[in-house]
Amino acid sequence: MLKIKTKIGPSQIHGMGLFADQFIAKGTMTWQYDPDYDSAFTKEQIEKLNPIAKEFMYFYAYFDYDLGKFVLCADSQKYINHSENPKKRNIHSAPQKDVSSRDIQPGEELLCDYFLFDQDYFRRHKIDRSKLL
Repeated sequence: MLKIKTKIGPSQIHGMGLFADQFIAKGTMTWQYDPDYDSAFTKEQIEKLNPIAKEFMYFYAYFDYDLGKFVLCADSQKYINHSENPKKRNIHSAPQKDVSSRDIQPGEELLCDYFLFDQDYFRRHKIDRSKLL
């Protein structure tokens, strides 16, 4: 569940992105997994879905190794984008929470490293990390 005000908009990184809609001080928890709000699914549950729903789930959900399930954020957190560049990243992600790694200004895109919370994300999506910016 997002803990800060955000908005969705066009991203220069990829498609749509998640942007700060307020000043966010370094060290602020920006998102936290909430089992009463966010949904968690086993691979078997996802595989039973129709092809369009299955594609959506595998695109937007991340795999939480502690839960052993794919988590689909119920809010706009699903639009947070990845950056390979540590100087551009402003969110430090863990499987069940995100924290701002520096002060973030309103309008700035929130960027994290997917590898920190879902080490299999790039393989599942057939993305060569070495070719990312």
